[in-house]
Order: sequence, then C-alpha cells, then structure tokens
Amino acid sequence: MSHAMTALAAALPLTAGWSVHSLWMRRRIEAARRDPLTGLLTRDSFTERAGRAVARGRSAVYLVDLDGFKQINDTHGHAAGDAVLTMTSERLRSWGPVSNRIVARFGGDEFVAASRVRDRVELERLCGDLVRSLTRPVPFEGRLLQVGASVGAVAVYADEGPDLSALLRRADEAMYVAKEAGGGHFITEGITPIRATVNGRRAGRRGTHRTGPEGSTA
Repeated sequence: MSHAMTALAAALPLTAGWSVHSLWMRRRIEAARRDPLTGLLTRDSFTERAGRAVARGRSAVYLVDLDGFKQINDTHGHAAGDAVLTMTSERLRSWGPVSNRIVARFGGDEFVAASRVRDRVELERLCGDLVRSLTRPVPFEGRLLQVGASVGAVAVYADEGPDLSALLRRADEAMYVAKEAGGGHFITEGITPIRATVNGRRAGRRGTHRTGPEGSTA
C-alpha cells in the first residue's frame, strides 16, 4: 500500500504539469484563431466554421465594410480607429436575436458574418438591425465618432447550401452595391457572380489594382 501511495504522490506533479501544459496549448491555439484587436475569429477560422454551417442550408452570409473609417483614422488618429473597430466587433457580437451567429474580422475595416435564416423577411430585418447598430456614434475621448456601414447579404433558404466561397463572393458584390448607393444594406439573389474578376477577386476591390465598372474602388 505504501508503495502505491508513493507512486501516486510522485505521479501527481507530472499529471498536474501535463494538465497545465494542455490548458496553455488550448489557449494558444484559440488565441491564434482570434483577431488580436477585436477578439473576433480570423478569416481562416471563419471559413472553417461558417463553411460547415452554410453547407446545412438555410443560412445567410453578410459582408460589412465601414464607411468613413479612413477619415476617422486620418483626423483623430489610429487609437480612434481602433476604438471604432473594437466597438464594431462588440456590436456584431450583440447583434440579435441572431441564430447560430459566426462573426469574423477579415482585415482592415471589413467584417463578415454568417447566420441561420428562415426567409427573406427575416433577412431584411436582420440586415436593417445590423446597419442601425453599426452606425450608432462611437464614443472616444469625450467626442462621438460617426461611422457608416455598407452591408451586403446573400442567403440560401434550401436545406442544403453551396460552397461558402460562392456566398462570400456574392455578399461582396452586394456590399459594393450598398456602398455605391451611399451605405446601408443590399440583399442579392442567386450565387452566380455578375461582376468582372481580377485575380479571382471582384474588379475594383482593394488589392486588385484596377477600378470598378464606374471607375470607383471598394
């Protein structure tokens, strides 16, 4: 009995050490999946999780681009811009009631979300709620910063969904329509892209080095 107790006592520190190490590793892995500023999922993590969700159908994908964000950075500094991005992420987290929400920061002032949705009426309501939430003034050092939002959305109401990349592409095109109209939201139909492509991305998008159909960029 004494030998067993001695062995157990010797094993306890090793077991505890492995438990701490496993917990540390899990936290490191989870942190790598999160944007360091906002705490939202990164692009890769979103693609993995949302891809599984939309494959089950009855899902919507939303692409969000903040309007006037560059002016806030230029006028008030990057700390003000960070405050806007952080508040945007908090509003996306609390946007609701939204079923099975998955939210990520794609980079810069661009965010993406996926959710369950039953029909067009519900999608219209969710998009309207989202724009109203995101365009509320952001408090920063005693002043209120005004930021706009352009939201593009596309949905699949069947019980089986297409590839996530197709929905993201259409949501991006819808966001561009909303931005051209001065902000707000636009819901597109179908999953077939309708705009030209440069290097696999919508013509006119940042990083394509080419203007859009009307010579503007987004």
